Amino acid sequence: MHPDTAAYNQSQAPGDQAICDRLAEVIDAALPEAENKIWHAHPAGFLDGNPVVGYSKLKHAVRLLFWSGQSFTPGTAPGLKPEGKFKAAEQRYTAAEQVDTAQLQRWLADARDIQWDYKNLIKRRGRLERLR
Repeated sequence: MHPDTAAYNQSQAPGDQAICDRLAEVIDAALPEAENKIWHAHPAGFLDGNPVVGYSKLKHAVRLLFWSGQSFTPGTAPGLKPEGKFKAAEQRYTAAEQVDTAQLQRWLADARDIQWDYKNLIKRRGRLERLR
């Protein structure tokens, strides 16, 4: 786990820290090639400079976000809900036991294979293009 991610996780209340630690462990194992960093104050994973997955503490839950989640393979994305005005999708957790590791691994496989170009969103004036 990246030291900044570990520090973020440790700054959470014990129940939320357990969720964050589980998410970080599965993300790191499934996407070892991803660059992990704190982005907009939350842990995020990037592939080729493009954000693909991240999580953050909300008031009553920890939100797992996939930037291209609305485009994931039909059948692999149950549980993900659309988030925002682009292609992102989320899942929220209130306990570490709610994290379905097998489902999370399927989502992470899709995150590697299905990407929209968020890296160049500003340059394209808010227009997304599919990378893969």
